[in-house]
Amino acid sequence: MSIRVLVNGAKGRMGRQVVQAVQAYQGLELVGQTDLGDDLKQALGQSKAQVAVDFTHPSAAYANARAIIEAGVHPVVGTTGFRPDEIGTLQALAKERRLGGLIAPNFAIGAILMMRYAAEAARFFPHVEIIELHHDGKAEAPSGTAIKTAEMIGAARASTPEPTVQEQELAPGARGTRAYAVPIHSVRLPGHVAHQEVILGGMGESLRIRHDTISRECFMPGVILAVTRVVDLNELYYGLEHLLF
Repeated sequence: MSIRVLVNGAKGRMGRQVVQAVQAYQGLELVGQTDLGDDLKQALGQSKAQVAVDFTHPSAAYANARAIIEAGVHPVVGTTGFRPDEIGTLQALAKERRLGGLIAPNFAIGAILMMRYAAEAARFFPHVEIIELHHDGKAEAPSGTAIKTAEMIGAARASTPEPTVQEQELAPGARGTRAYAVPIHSVRLPGHVAHQEVILGGMGESLRIRHDTISRECFMPGVILAVTRVVDLNELYYGLEHLLF
């Protein structure tokens, strides 16, 4: 039997790619397409979807994910902008229903490897900063990928290095923001899709780990993997790495 899939945000750049990927993949059936102005709860019920893929807007991410879970549908959410407490609430809600799902800041396999390698390297190079670059239409900063990377680095390194000098920002924000004690610098420019570089420094050497998204097609293998796997899970995971490793 095919897995019945609804795509929320189907008219967006990522949503259109997901629609095409679902239609092209044997074993999946596209049963619904919703976007801004549509009644998501009604569509979930009428379509009898088993999985709902959400690529919408950070302002709607939590409400959409909650609606999907409350409808008894497995969520696969690529929308970013979740607060940690919101993720925790959604995980508890899914656990009550023994409902599998995934919230992922990034669905590119290469990006997941970049984050994993960065966390491993941070065990030996605790001095680390992140530069993330996205198109000028991205609504939030830092990116969910950068925050997730910082979280993984923070968990991996034994300690947070103390600054060698007392820093003074001559212009506020010159040193970026910080997540999990890792500096993050966000760039928003036309001509970009999604890129991230993790720079680690040590005594007399530097290590750079970089991932470049050339086309949004690179996210589709991860999305399809998630759609086919969540129906067999009974909890909501945060990060595609939980399905890969």
